[in-house]
Amino acid sequence: MKQYLKHKIFKIISEIVTSENQRAFVIGGFVRDIFLKRPSKDIDIVTEGSGIELAKKVAVKIGKKTSVTVFKNFGTAMLRYGEWEVEFVGARKESYNRNSRKPIVENGTLEDDQNRRDFSINTLAISLNKKSFGELADPFGGLKDIEQKIIRTPSNPDITFSDDPLRMMRAIRFACRLHFNIDNTTFAAIPRNKERIKIISAERIIDELNKIILSETPSQGFVLLDKSGLLPLVFPELDKLKGVENSGGKGHKDNFFHTIQVLDNISRNSDDLWLRWAALLHDIAKPHTKRFSGETGWTFYGHDAVGAKMVPDIFRKLKLPLNENMKYVQKLVMLHLRPIALVSDEVSDSAVRRLLFEAGDAIDDLMLLSEADITSKNEEKIKLFLKNFNYVREKLKEIEEKDAIRNFQPPVSGEEIMQAFNLPPCKMVGDIKNAIKDAILDGVIRNNPEEAYLFMLKKAKELGLNKTE
Repeated sequence: MKQYLKHKIFKIISEIVTSENQRAFVIGGFVRDIFLKRPSKDIDIVTEGSGIELAKKVAVKIGKKTSVTVFKNFGTAMLRYGEWEVEFVGARKESYNRNSRKPIVENGTLEDDQNRRDFSINTLAISLNKKSFGELADPFGGLKDIEQKIIRTPSNPDITFSDDPLRMMRAIRFACRLHFNIDNTTFAAIPRNKERIKIISAERIIDELNKIILSETPSQGFVLLDKSGLLPLVFPELDKLKGVENSGGKGHKDNFFHTIQVLDNISRNSDDLWLRWAALLHDIAKPHTKRFSGETGWTFYGHDAVGAKMVPDIFRKLKLPLNENMKYVQKLVMLHLRPIALVSDEVSDSAVRRLLFEAGDAIDDLMLLSEADITSKNEEKIKLFLKNFNYVREKLKEIEEKDAIRNFQPPVSGEEIMQAFNLPPCKMVGDIKNAIKDAILDGVIRNNPEEAYLFMLKKAKELGLNKTE
């Protein structure tokens, strides 16, 4: 293991703890990632003593005015050394009150500290003391679990999950991101303790949920959330998409599994968190808009518009940001059917202009989302759709180059209309402005000030207005 500890920070820590006869170890994710061959710049140091005092001594030894950030409430300290972020904590043992995830902390040994950790793969520790430098401490079989790709708690999973219920979501997140399986005994404890997740703040839950969404194959995480019984507790709107209803011999697809397949599809082409959220929410209103008729079967008319209206409330409940990211997701949910409609019909210049106008800079992401939304089991149908999508993309490029519609601003402003006809702010000004916009989008006039101005005069005349001299 010594070859992984060549960085100067480990030598500095080793010299300090050895001279003071104080045990210290690299522990947790950094060690786990060595065996997973994953790069890591976050180093956790546990010491049998004060982690804060050790951090301060290391900072002095490094010099160069290295500052230490102290988190006194947690008994931890952190410093940066080049591109490395190093966190120090004193070894401890913990006990919990049932109504809180905040532990009662006492000083402890390395073994106590390993025993309190969430999963065996995160208990691995490497000694930094000179006599045992580089030796691995693995009392819970974490290395074997890495080799077998298993997530397992180091102690009784019922106690582990009851003490800190967020660990149930962390188990699912690790399984999803590392492509591991959760040990049967460990997983069986999640449904038994699922109600405990209610004591966890929405902010902590959404942090885990976002990490699942950003994984390589996020559907794995959502399937586990479903199987564990956590899904209706942490994301009830998504849970309501589950199930297939049959009537008159006609059924619809399971919209939950369709949605997470769309999420996987988009994840192969983009690691943007908010585009992935748009994929997750694109059909979120289908339970609210589901209807059946003998002639058409199951329909979900208007689920795009209803879904867009649901986005702010979902973001608010989940403690996601109510900013431009939310508006971006809302726009994609609203427009996600439009490119598919273009593929289905003859692609008119007018329809393409309107899509460019409404999507703006999100047009490329919208096309990715609409492509990801094609989940038919009919391979020929998919090939035909993708071929037509390429045609729509070419048309989008052609229209954009010719008419400059993306993020379109009217060539004649409301102020110019009021000045030309001596009008106060009123509905008529808006009507003229909208008529100019529609004329450009419909290809009646080109997107330039001269043609727009002449059209304005014509429209105003129809409304009985005369230009002010």
